[in-house]
Amino acid sequence: MSSPDLSDKTDALEEENIRLRRAVAELTILNELAAAIDSTMTTDQIMNLIVQKAIKSVGVEQGAIMLITDKALSPMKTLIRSMDASSEGVPYRLGVSLTGWMLKNQKPLLIEDFASDERFKGVKVESAQIRSVLSVPLKVKDKMIGVINLINKKGGGTFTPDDQRLVGIIATQSAQVLENARLYEEEKRLQQMEKELQMARDIQQSLLPKENPRLPGAEIAGLSHPAREVGGDYYDFIELGEDHLGVVIADVSGKGVPASLLMSNIQATLRVQVVTSTSVKDCIAEANTALHKSTEADKYATLFCGILDTNEKTFTCTNAGHNSPMLISQDGSCRRLETGGIVLGMLPQMPYQEERLQLRPGDLLLMFSDGITEAMNDREEEFGEERLLKLLAENRSLSPEPLLEKIVTEVSAFTGDTPQQDDMTLVAIKLL
Repeated sequence: MSSPDLSDKTDALEEENIRLRRAVAELTILNELAAAIDSTMTTDQIMNLIVQKAIKSVGVEQGAIMLITDKALSPMKTLIRSMDASSEGVPYRLGVSLTGWMLKNQKPLLIEDFASDERFKGVKVESAQIRSVLSVPLKVKDKMIGVINLINKKGGGTFTPDDQRLVGIIATQSAQVLENARLYEEEKRLQQMEKELQMARDIQQSLLPKENPRLPGAEIAGLSHPAREVGGDYYDFIELGEDHLGVVIADVSGKGVPASLLMSNIQATLRVQVVTSTSVKDCIAEANTALHKSTEADKYATLFCGILDTNEKTFTCTNAGHNSPMLISQDGSCRRLETGGIVLGMLPQMPYQEERLQLRPGDLLLMFSDGITEAMNDREEEFGEERLLKLLAENRSLSPEPLLEKIVTEVSAFTGDTPQQDDMTLVAIKLL
């Protein structure tokens, strides 16, 4: 018969052995994770590895890592990134509910009997029979970036405090690795975006006229100040003879490279149509049909096109849904040029109208994009057409080139420190 002291020592030794085995198992898992994860792995690959290790170590039927997005409009949105391939996966509603609870409480969650747990009584789970749940937060410097969810202990058992401790260790060691991978991928994504933006800027700048045209009897100028997120503003001068000039200003849908490519498409189409069409309205109608055939349904452009005849002092034009240009006469009166039709590329085979203006020396014609009139200050006030018209009245004695620079300067002063949201594009024609 053993003495009480010997029995106590035996029990203590057994407990120590259990503790050591647990510590060895924990170190083994961490070493395996550290050895398996390298700098070339994507976030998804790292998460998949973490989930597989957790599933194997704890002995569960399925599991998933759910990362929390940083989007301001949906801070509670979660993304299921990886799960045990042998299972159906964590049901979406359950995953969202678990993440919501974790966000609120910021601590591990252990559920022995999910069906009877009052905290999730209203959650419907159609795709899997959930018995037990273990959720542990992924934290980086006290900021929760995601959750490890483990579902159903194999063999019908329940999760133990040792399981929670082990998953907690995995979560602690994995969170920073995941965050580093995410930040690296975000940096690469931003670098790629910057490359695409630069490509779009290059395309856009290559399409704009290199210099202002010179025609007898008129002064003509154009400029475009792109916003950081390259939009689709475009203007062009198309030489049609010694005293004839095609003038175009447009704003295509979208931003970046897609907008620049659409702009290139429109330029090529218009340059052909202006030369071959018998009238401006036919030119725009043909361009509309061609654009509709060659682009997707959500690609379109507002556009104003006219042909200046400095010999006859006429300007024949069509407006396809663009901001109405302003014709300022010698007496200071303003006429808006609105005759035309719908935006280009929206519908095929659309009719367009044109108007023929008789110009006089001193008349000023200004075309502009909405980046001018919709420029906004820090009080969310738009620059607007009234300010633009007042500015024109005060500076109509200027030649087109300094006038356009004056307008951009005044708009920039109005917006102040508010970032430029859209391209600012202008074309001016002044009859001599």
